[in-house]
Amino acid sequence: MNVSVVLFTADLRLHDHPPLRAAGEADQVVPLFVRDQGVADAGFAAPNRLAFLADCLRDLDDGLRERGGRLIVRSGDVVDEVCKVVAETDADEVHMAGDVSAYAHLREQRLRRALESEGRRLHVHDTVTTAVTPGEVTPASSDHFAVFTPYFRQWSQVHLRDTLAAPRTVHVPRSAGSEKLPSRSGVPGLSAGLAAGGEAEGRKRLSAWLRGGIAAYEDRHDDLAGDATSRFSPHLHFGTLSPVELVHRARGAGGPGAEAFVRQIAWRDFHRQVLAARPTASTSDYRTKHDRWRSGREAHEDVAAWKEGRTGYPIVDAAMRQLSHEGWMHNRGRLLTASFLTKTLYVDWRVGARHFLELLVDGDVANNQMNWQWMAGTGTDTRPNRVLNPVTQARRYDPDGSYVRRWVPELAGIEGPSIHEPWKLQGLDRAGIGDYPDPVVELSEGLARFKHARGRD
Repeated sequence: MNVSVVLFTADLRLHDHPPLRAAGEADQVVPLFVRDQGVADAGFAAPNRLAFLADCLRDLDDGLRERGGRLIVRSGDVVDEVCKVVAETDADEVHMAGDVSAYAHLREQRLRRALESEGRRLHVHDTVTTAVTPGEVTPASSDHFAVFTPYFRQWSQVHLRDTLAAPRTVHVPRSAGSEKLPSRSGVPGLSAGLAAGGEAEGRKRLSAWLRGGIAAYEDRHDDLAGDATSRFSPHLHFGTLSPVELVHRARGAGGPGAEAFVRQIAWRDFHRQVLAARPTASTSDYRTKHDRWRSGREAHEDVAAWKEGRTGYPIVDAAMRQLSHEGWMHNRGRLLTASFLTKTLYVDWRVGARHFLELLVDGDVANNQMNWQWMAGTGTDTRPNRVLNPVTQARRYDPDGSYVRRWVPELAGIEGPSIHEPWKLQGLDRAGIGDYPDPVVELSEGLARFKHARGRD
């Protein structure tokens, strides 16, 4: 009787899972997840993601048990634990999804060497965590695209593989021992409004989105108060939804909203192909501008105000408070808060990226770091000096102030768009803002500082 191991990583689902389908050709399958000590040692085991992960593992185990199987959970070094399971079950091969980070590549290399030394095989499958494999489309002059538009043009022409059904049965050898499944109840420091995880939750959200959200996506995805985005990002990060399936089903729905949504999936793949080609971009400038970022006591105080949602700019503060409460932030909010930190306060993008990774349930190195660099002007943006004015952004994307009122209750009594500039209020109107702070910096001062630092004055 032959046995195969499926090593789940960022692909915690049963539907459209190429490694699971390939492993299922064996008589018995060991569905394995290792709680990687290396992730914790690197500081990436943030509470919100640990809780969401616990939901995902429990849901995955439920799905496997419905099919006669179960999830095997271990903790420690991934390579060591996989090799232990292979020895315990006498497995012939291991199947897993490919990934793009430097850490993932090193893990794969170590695992391959360890298995081959024991006469076992490792199979790494593409298009599990991406719709298009990093490196599949490249320009003539480079190993990756540095500009999104030409990348998207070629990406759109790639023929995607067909989606795969979930297995009907999974037979797990009795010799495979497992730890107890983790629970979110044992994770301290969670955001109060953290969403539930798991494939069942993701697929429920997908069905609802295709019925009622995707058609209006093009027109409403930047509407901060309307909250009209898909909120699939945590499910994509943990792999409870397949990007290949999302593209197929969006294209099946058709229309401008679907096209705009597919473009966002392509952006995710774009960032992954950048990081796959330039792994150092997770910590270093992709295109350095030799920025002289602010530091010292005053900068530290500004960063603290930014993190706490007390900058004095309501739209920025609302977005930062949403992040704190939900472990998630609207994409438009991510752009304007990143612009405010890097272009208005002129603080190193790595400070903001680190804070986001501490809270975001969808805290993905490729998306997070490359989006921060894009906004800081050190990444792939073709207009690196762009600055998002928080007042202008607020008027455009939260015109009546509903989003601000939701997250900044001190200002709830201010009517209309004047909520976006409370420092201009006079008399009795001014008394309505309570202890809400004055702006930490004048916008003109921040812009002058940025231009001077980049040598543009």
